[in-house]
Amino acid sequence: MIQVVVSDKCQVANGICRFELAAIDATLPPFEAGAHIDVHVAPGLIRQYSLCNDPAESHRYVIGVLNEPTSRGGSRTLHETIQVGDQLTIGAPRNLFSLEPTAERHLLLAGGIGVTPILSMAWRLHAQGADFEMHYCARSPEHAAFVDVIRAAPFAERVKFHFDTTQRLDAKALLAEPRTGTHLYICGPGGFMDHMLDTARRCGWADAALHREFFAAPTQGEVGGDQPFDVQLSRSGMTLHVPTDKSVLQVLEAAGVEISSSCEQGICGACLTPVLEGEPDHRDQFLTDAERACNDQFTPCCSRAKGNCLVLDL
Repeated sequence: MIQVVVSDKCQVANGICRFELAAIDATLPPFEAGAHIDVHVAPGLIRQYSLCNDPAESHRYVIGVLNEPTSRGGSRTLHETIQVGDQLTIGAPRNLFSLEPTAERHLLLAGGIGVTPILSMAWRLHAQGADFEMHYCARSPEHAAFVDVIRAAPFAERVKFHFDTTQRLDAKALLAEPRTGTHLYICGPGGFMDHMLDTARRCGWADAALHREFFAAPTQGEVGGDQPFDVQLSRSGMTLHVPTDKSVLQVLEAAGVEISSSCEQGICGACLTPVLEGEPDHRDQFLTDAERACNDQFTPCCSRAKGNCLVLDL
């Protein structure tokens, strides 16, 4: 864990605050473009936020936080309670949304608050002299964060803004001709993500060239169809029952089985667990379709079983 102090806080768009975090007693660990940190907002309340500043910077981390109307407590607390001078505990940067090192060209698509990891990627690609372009979609200029930063950046000419109130992005035209060696990176709200990914696939983009990061997963109410089942732990021989109103992760923790976890929504992949037998009911936003088809791992924080039992490598 790393102790940081909020060295700056300001509003950068409607409902979006920028937080600058500086180390208290030591230098900050380096981070890669696309990385995020776990922020311990309050006791028992941990949320993930993408780093949006230049990865070459070592003196600060910068995050952008949208005050979600349906906040589970994280964004609201940061917006309303955390002030300059407050201390926070954070985790070391982790990257689940990396730039593809073999790509010949990079196409960056950001929707709303999804600009945060995309902006970090733009800084890194510019420093590398890489071939890239960035498209930033928002409801209006007032809802677009870090516009001043982008327009003052040395890569500003590579960025195009698209607003619902003026000129919307024509995804079909942009993605119509996939080029060998080009990789696509997408981050934003669920509807934006689905539209861009579906359009890319219809235009013939290979899944290996599509990179995405989700900020939220479907709720259990949207997924539905929960059934009770058992999980067997191959190493200990323990069998645990998972009722309809509990996740596998909750059942494991209640039985004293330690397992890494973070977002508890199937986004970050921290709790990814090998499956030896049985068919998971995948409900995460972390695994690719190909990885899900293998049925040899799942996220116990949100995913369940299609049958009566899963045998886990625990």
